[in-house]
Amino acid sequence: MFELNRNEILRDFKIVHAKGKSFANREMVIYFLRDEKIAGKVGFAAGKKLGNAVIRNRIKRLLRESYRLNKNKISSDFALILVGRKSLIDAKVDVAIKAFLELCKRAKILL
Repeated sequence: MFELNRNEILRDFKIVHAKGKSFANREMVIYFLRDEKIAGKVGFAAGKKLGNAVIRNRIKRLLRESYRLNKNKISSDFALILVGRKSLIDAKVDVAIKAFLELCKRAKILL
């Protein structure tokens, strides 16, 4: 079973957001950047437009779980940011996983 460690969490989103590439679908946006210093790190975000703290935390849990279950399929050369969108508010985990894998495939970061 895979877990997220503290050293895997991306703290500074600015670098990946500014220099990285992005792909989006209805459920989420993925930003990724190949950088040796921050390779293998991941960040999760849900903006205030999505709703209150309870809703935003649920969306981030869905994003974390979709990453956690599939992190062994992703190249560790990249830093990632996953941003939730409004359609994830009522979605189940399988929808989030499918959306995540679709974006990874489009970004060509799958192993």
